[in-house]
Amino acid sequence: MLYEIRNYWYDPDHFEEYKKWARELAFPYVSSMMDVVGFWLKNDMPPEHDGSLPWYENVVPSNITWVIRWKDKQQRDKGWEELIQSEEMKRIFSTVPGGMKSYLREEVKFAESI
Repeated sequence: MLYEIRNYWYDPDHFEEYKKWARELAFPYVSSMMDVVGFWLKNDMPPEHDGSLPWYENVVPSNITWVIRWKDKQQRDKGWEELIQSEEMKRIFSTVPGGMKSYLREEVKFAESI
C-alpha cells in the first residue's frame, strides 16, 4: 500500500469559508472517487514542537491535511488524473472560496505503513 499525504497552506482570510466548502462539496466527492483515510482541518489549538532541530518562528504549519490510500503509484496517478478531469471536480473547484490562488502552498509526500 502507498499512502499519499497532502498538506495545504490555505489563505487564512478564506479558511472558515473553505471548511464549509470542503465539508459540503470537496470531501464528499473526492472520497467517492478515492480511498480517503482522513481529511483534517486545523483547529485553534497551537502546534507543539520538540526535537533537536530548531523551530523557526516564521514557519507556519499547514492548515489542511489529507491522507489517501493507494495500491501503488500507478493507481494514484491514474486516480488523480480521473479526478481532476471530471466535470464535477471542475465545477467544485470553480467555487473554492477565494479562488485557486487561496491555495498558498501544497506539499505531497508518500509513505508506506509498517
